[in-house]
Amino acid sequence: MARSPLLVLALLAWGILAGVTSAGAHPMGPSLLEIVEDAPGHAEVRWKTPAAKVPGEAMRPVLPEHCQPVGDPGTEMIGIAVVQRWGIACRGPLEGSLVEVDGIAASKASVVVRIVLADGRVLNGVLTPDQPAFAVPARQSMLDVAQSYLLLGFDHILGGLDHLVFVLGLMLLAGSGRQLIAMVTAFTLGHSVTLSLAALGFVDFPSAPIEILIAVSILFLALELTRNKDRPPTLMRRFPWALTFGFGLLHGLGFAGALAEIGLPADEIPLALLSFNVGIEAGQLVFCGVLFSGYLMARKLLRSSGFRLGKAITAYGIGSLSVLWLLERVTALS
Repeated sequence: MARSPLLVLALLAWGILAGVTSAGAHPMGPSLLEIVEDAPGHAEVRWKTPAAKVPGEAMRPVLPEHCQPVGDPGTEMIGIAVVQRWGIACRGPLEGSLVEVDGIAASKASVVVRIVLADGRVLNGVLTPDQPAFAVPARQSMLDVAQSYLLLGFDHILGGLDHLVFVLGLMLLAGSGRQLIAMVTAFTLGHSVTLSLAALGFVDFPSAPIEILIAVSILFLALELTRNKDRPPTLMRRFPWALTFGFGLLHGLGFAGALAEIGLPADEIPLALLSFNVGIEAGQLVFCGVLFSGYLMARKLLRSSGFRLGKAITAYGIGSLSVLWLLERVTALS
């Protein structure tokens, strides 16, 4: 990379990440609205939102008019999320009715809707500011399943600031375009493996320690970015694709934790899993593409040297965020 535009690349990256944060990046991914029928005419509602709220955010579920709450909702903290539960009694079926979330446009958030009917059918949807309501279908087609899970994966990676910061670090660590492709490919293969194994039930790890280790992996990458190149090369410099693959395995378990919250439709597991993974890759490519486009524009406009300053700003910013996440996640675990 040319030296002059790297500072602008760093500032552009932090501008994007700051925008994600100010727009309400979710530490645990999108909110979850789950409605589970335990008998015809009666269901249990679970409303899960991140404990860290965006200022002014006030989302609330709006259930079908023929469904009325039964009893007072219970509230509890689970990790870094707030979970409310209550029962509802419905005078008619959920199929064909609308499930909405009020305030979703102002919060710029997304909400996963998961409905489990009494006969075992699982219906999934994603609510966004552009689509704040979900019409409950009798059944979902393969195209509906693929679209829902692709959007879930896309939203999760773009709402996961820690994963984006790690990808940014990989872009800055790469010494060439070929090396960057190798590292990003290794990262993709790594998290695809563990995401699939965990989603299919072959491996099972508690999410809290995994989130702590993800923060450690970002701190490791930040330290590598600040390392003097005159010193003997580290394993990361000698075998970047191998270590990146290992970090991908770790991050894949983090993706799997988000997918476990949503669940997979029993009759379309391979399609849903593939679509979720494709959504993650699409979001990752969009992020890299925006940064690379900014780099190309800056290269044409600037000539002054800003390489070391830009790299230092970015590396120390990545390191500061990783330490913050590490402290938050260790505190939440204890």
